[in-house]
Amino acid sequence: MVGPAAVLAETCPAHGSPCAPPGASPGRIARLAALLERFFVTHRRQLSWVHAGMFVVFLLVIGGPLLLPDPPGDATPWNNLRVGASYALWGLWFPLVFLSVIFAGRAWCGVLCPMGAAAEWANGVGLRRPIPAWLRWEGTPLVSFIVITLLGQTTGVRDHPEAAAEIFGGTMLMAIVIGFLYGRRKRAWCRHMCPIGRVLGLYARLGAVEFAPKTRLPGPEAYTEKGVCPTMIDLPHKAESRHCISCFRCVNPDARGGVSLRLRRPGEEIEAIRDHHPNPTEVWFLFLDTGVALGGFLWLVLPAYQDARQAFGEWAIEHGWAWITAIGPSWLMSVHPDRGETFMWLDFLMINGFMIGCMIALTVVLAATTAAAAVLARQVGARGSFAARFAELGYQYAPIALISLVIGLGAELFEPLRRTAFGIEGVHITKGILFLLGFAWSVWLADRVLVRQGVAAGRRWLPLLPGILGSLATGLAWWPAIFGL
Repeated sequence: MVGPAAVLAETCPAHGSPCAPPGASPGRIARLAALLERFFVTHRRQLSWVHAGMFVVFLLVIGGPLLLPDPPGDATPWNNLRVGASYALWGLWFPLVFLSVIFAGRAWCGVLCPMGAAAEWANGVGLRRPIPAWLRWEGTPLVSFIVITLLGQTTGVRDHPEAAAEIFGGTMLMAIVIGFLYGRRKRAWCRHMCPIGRVLGLYARLGAVEFAPKTRLPGPEAYTEKGVCPTMIDLPHKAESRHCISCFRCVNPDARGGVSLRLRRPGEEIEAIRDHHPNPTEVWFLFLDTGVALGGFLWLVLPAYQDARQAFGEWAIEHGWAWITAIGPSWLMSVHPDRGETFMWLDFLMINGFMIGCMIALTVVLAATTAAAAVLARQVGARGSFAARFAELGYQYAPIALISLVIGLGAELFEPLRRTAFGIEGVHITKGILFLLGFAWSVWLADRVLVRQGVAAGRRWLPLLPGILGSLATGLAWWPAIFGL
């Protein structure tokens, strides 16, 4: 089995010396990691200025368009500030932040994110109450992500600056409130409630950056509100990347103990996921967030959605649901008659229903294929319980899900290519190549997980088949995003 990750190295230990790409020695990679570590530790105090600068950028991108007139129909990001701000948000920030986790883990969260920094600042002057159980619940970030995603679609967050200000400004306000109320010199918002942080944390398991204990204590990764980690990782037991925001506070290059920066092969953590605390809740989060994001794209482009909307609207009116044609509140749905878009309760219900339906449908497909892979793996010699095999094999979909999000919801990233000599065909080819890379990487990860489960090389093809079908199903669902209808 050959996959994208194989171009960097054949094998790599879960902890120890960094993996080197062909032509580069482990010592050279280690020296690069040491240089990066020393740089960020030396300039750690200056990160507050970076956070302040990013807060200003946030205000300009989110608040600036509210003060500008609507752009003309032929406006582009290069000749109109409002269109430029929208492109910066959806064509650059959204897709590039997701792609950045492959190379830098959650460095966005710890080094650049203004929301996390604002939450931590509020915590410094706040009430510092104990973090309540409802906030520490594993499902809280999933609920947060789904609610924000649904609200973003019904308010038209991509098309209207008022909606963008509501969604992003409201999220900033929530981060500050959570920071003000809960935790003691910690980022309760980043750990427990940020809708984007848990998604980045999931994909950070694919990342080439790891902050690993120099001497790791046995046992699973633990949670603690003591110590220097702002996201409450018990550092001597640290074994996973999803909660680490790459803030460098735990790093002291001159100390014999503590944590150090390590560069590794992308995907290595998932290849050896059984050594990195596979989390069933995180796997379900992967399935659900991929599905709801898919629904948020498909309702905009599928004629079937419009047909269903028309049929349901006629049925509702025939049964006396006159309220369904009333215009809803502007904070809940798009009400912009001057721009030719005004949603009724019908639209609100249909958009939410369609997105939730897509979320459930894709989750069922991915859960069924993962369960089939777990059962077949046992038949060919895999070790461990069904629950353990299911959780480990569920992570195989991380690459295809990540690439699908970038291609679908971050499609504006590719718009400049459309205006070159490559045209629309160049866009399609680029998206197609990215999809194939994500697909191949997912298959590669599944193969590596089966190796760790003890399945022999000649027998791994059987449990790989359900995962291949699941990845293909994900790709087909996003097909309109790749090649259009």
